[in-house]
Amino acid sequence: MLRLCYSPLDFCFRRRGGGADGLLWHTDLKPHASGDFSIAVAQANYSLEDQSQVFTSPSATYVGVYDGHGGPEASRFVNKRLFPYLHKFATEQGGLSVDVIKKAFSATEEEFLHLVKLSLPISPQIASVGSCCLLGAISNNVLYVANLGDSRAVLGRRDTGSKDCQVVAKRLSTDHNVADEEVRREVEALHPDDSHIVVYSRGVWRIKGIIQVSRSIGDVYLKRPDFYRDPVFQQFGNPVPLKRPVMTAEPSIIIRELESEDLFLIFASDGLWEQLSDEAAVQIVFKYPRAGIAKRLVRAALQEAAKKREMRYDDIKKIDKGIRRHFHDDITVIVIYLDHHPGSSSSRFKQTAVGCTTAPVDIFSLNADEAEKSVLDMHMYSCEGSLFFFFFFFFLGFDDINFVLPYNFDFLKIIMKTKSTVILCAKVNIGPASATPHFSTPLIFGTKCFMNSISISHDSYQYQTEKEIPVGKR
Repeated sequence: MLRLCYSPLDFCFRRRGGGADGLLWHTDLKPHASGDFSIAVAQANYSLEDQSQVFTSPSATYVGVYDGHGGPEASRFVNKRLFPYLHKFATEQGGLSVDVIKKAFSATEEEFLHLVKLSLPISPQIASVGSCCLLGAISNNVLYVANLGDSRAVLGRRDTGSKDCQVVAKRLSTDHNVADEEVRREVEALHPDDSHIVVYSRGVWRIKGIIQVSRSIGDVYLKRPDFYRDPVFQQFGNPVPLKRPVMTAEPSIIIRELESEDLFLIFASDGLWEQLSDEAAVQIVFKYPRAGIAKRLVRAALQEAAKKREMRYDDIKKIDKGIRRHFHDDITVIVIYLDHHPGSSSSRFKQTAVGCTTAPVDIFSLNADEAEKSVLDMHMYSCEGSLFFFFFFFFLGFDDINFVLPYNFDFLKIIMKTKSTVILCAKVNIGPASATPHFSTPLIFGTKCFMNSISISHDSYQYQTEKEIPVGKR
């Protein structure tokens, strides 16, 4: 009887698996316009704050690594909005350029600022959420790297001067972290009247004793004085008195015409670079096969993290998310191989389909303890028109029910906790980009139910809340 209730919906039920291995996720090798790429992610925080994606087309490849701080909201937002803005402005201006990239970063920052203004009365903490942002773009044999924060892009380049043609590492991005003396001087020069603009706190240098990075998307309470003065935000935390912004969203951008000696690129969040040097990472990619190379880099970083604590790598793997943050940060790695073919520069580009590979929003352990919680994922793959979901669960005892549209679409996400009968009814109308999303509040019957979060996003509109839903209310 129970099987009959949900067997028609098997097509939209999928347990986490595939590349997932505990808190480590990876993709198989995939093609892009000028080679192959590989992605791997290791989760340390309770909610994964790293987000990442690769867009591929016959003429261009975009790479994004977004390392959030203070929560995952900003990195998830950038993951959704930066590439569309990049495509929009590149189309309007006839191709990629420094100006196009700056406009895409600025538009993403401004839209997130708008979201913060709307969300402040409900979630004041969103004013203190931010994300580093690392972008790589390859088009017409030209590489652009833009960066905010301390994620890093490193090039593996053949050393033609050595007898055995070894590879050397060349850092392409600029770390905006006040741990670097040059960055500290830059920040201090912008605030000559503030002797405490950069202070040594809790073992590291921090701006105003709070944050290590000097550039980001978000962190609006450190960029906009009107936010720290807002009574709602003052109730949430300890406001920082500002005379002027202490952080910016102005990216550092480099342009490089790719050469035959350029073999591969490593884009990674600082979780990798805290454990491995540029040179060590490049040597690993150079020496080992392509298959699973990003995963190999992540594992090498985890092994280093374990050594620092005089532990084994297997011990690190057993530590659950949240607690694991005491041993290492979230780690995201994307390796982009650059294959060079004889002939004209245009001949090196292989025809590939248009697509976007996005790492999971969160990675969940598949160990026995987690499996006992009966986590159920329902992925709804329709993305147009009116979606209507009606599920009846009778004393199933699921701890978590989670359904979400694919991350590159507008979505409704509901996570519920219950131990009794649940009738859940939700309707989402997804229309054109200019439309406002509509949804019907779920109907909940049975014992007390908790709605942990509702997140709805549709272009520039997003709403989040956290509250208890009384039984019988709609």
